[in-house]
Amino acid sequence: VQLQAYGGGLVQAGGSLRLSCAASGRTFSRYVMGWFRQAPGKEREFVAGFSRSGGATYYTESVKGRFTISRDNAKNTMYLQMNYLTPEDTAVYYCAADQNVIQSQIRDSASYKNWGQGTLVTVSS
Repeated sequence: VQLQAYGGGLVQAGGSLRLSCAASGRTFSRYVMGWFRQAPGKEREFVAGFSRSGGATYYTESVKGRFTISRDNAKNTMYLQMNYLTPEDTAVYYCAADQNVIQSQIRDSASYKNWGQGTLVTVSS
């Protein structure tokens, strides 16, 4: 599967953005999907993810209550709605997908073989 992430930009603290991740192929629903981010000088970290069915969602603690992950299997697209953004959310955001990720691996970037190109989110104070 090929992934393309978009929707990043510059936003003031407290603002919102919605990221999208468009996937090619007809088996989108078979993939575990996730959003990761990498801030300058830091390692890539898990942000949010979906189980293969989409029935379960996972978030890193720092975004709970602010970010919402969703997916539209009919459109082969995953979204990340980000509200109440802070400067600490500034990073390049990547979407990832893999058919073979199990639940315990959803937060591990090394478990995903397919990655989008990343979209930059900059939050100004």
